[in-house]
Amino acid sequence: MSIRPWRDIERRPSRQIMVGNVPIGGDAPIAVQTMTNTDTGDAKATLKQIEAVAEAGADLVRVSCPDEASTAAMKEICKFSPIPVIADIHFHYKRAIEAAEAGAACLRINPGNIGKPERVREVIKAAKDHGCSMRIGVNGGSLEKHLLEKYGEPCPDAMVESALDHARILDDNDFREYKISVKASDVFMTVAAYQSLAQAIDCPLHLGVTEAGGARIGSVKTAIGMGALLWAGIGDTIRVSLSADPVEEVKVGFDILKSLGLRHRGVNVISCPSCARQGFDVIKTVEIMEQRLAHITTPMSLSIIGCVVNGPGEARETDIGFTGGGAESGMVYLAGLPDHKLHNDDMIDHLVKLVEQKAAEIEAANAKAESIKVEKSANQKSTKKSGSGSQAA
Repeated sequence: MSIRPWRDIERRPSRQIMVGNVPIGGDAPIAVQTMTNTDTGDAKATLKQIEAVAEAGADLVRVSCPDEASTAAMKEICKFSPIPVIADIHFHYKRAIEAAEAGAACLRINPGNIGKPERVREVIKAAKDHGCSMRIGVNGGSLEKHLLEKYGEPCPDAMVESALDHARILDDNDFREYKISVKASDVFMTVAAYQSLAQAIDCPLHLGVTEAGGARIGSVKTAIGMGALLWAGIGDTIRVSLSADPVEEVKVGFDILKSLGLRHRGVNVISCPSCARQGFDVIKTVEIMEQRLAHITTPMSLSIIGCVVNGPGEARETDIGFTGGGAESGMVYLAGLPDHKLHNDDMIDHLVKLVEQKAAEIEAANAKAESIKVEKSANQKSTKKSGSGSQAA
């Protein structure tokens, strides 16, 4: 495929931290996270939801810890969670210490709202002792009183000042394993705050438009705000905040990254909106195909186009394609080339089979490449060791 410089996104340089076993920042892939909405004290229900979001692809999950029952349950949650757990802490410094002791990989906290400097130092010590990173989470709706008095209202400058003030507390206590978020429900405020913050500090940034709304409007608002920032190279981990199932947040997050070519997971279905020219029911077909292909995690592309106006062109750019050619049949494209005709009634089952076969081929090729890489690395180490032995002799 030809080089397309207009597709390149140059990510903002940042230092890298670890959230459990997941690297954040630097050259690490942009991580997708969500948050549970169960009663944290119910470890079984919380773990069930964590397993569901992990299956959807979430790299990290945040769990609210408002009371002692929550941090007590965190021991079991962190032990059995398939992905690193971030403890969401507000105000009470003891909850942060308890969460760190329970195995949380990260503490979402504002150092400035948990009290006296000695309390902050206790939380930082607990984080250091137990290998926790931190997220400084600034929200436009909960800014400090002195900043609201200074600026008159929530604004990007106030949010950035809050973030930098909190970061300074961690830096002064020799703690650098942190990331920052500056979220607002207003898209413009959110984007402006992140743009300023990105220039002011080198830590990883966690992106989000907070309180974005329900599944539809929240996804749109987040895609606009987050998309603008990611396109500019800003952002190392993301969360889509929806009044919806956390699994939906994960799916939308990956769709945003997929649309920008920043990260790929599963089948990218390219389809037309349909019109009177369609040779089959495009909308119904795509709905069924997305359900039938939800188990595929291998990155690949599939085009489903109702007629020959754009169908062949889209098919040339996808791994597998189907273009409607009439009321009864259409053309199947493989690797961008027309391969065989297919009756419309057989389309769904046939395309699912082709996608599954292609996914298996890609995974086998990836496994082989990884095996060769490991073998090559082992041979290089063996040769180097042998050479060192000869010199010593």
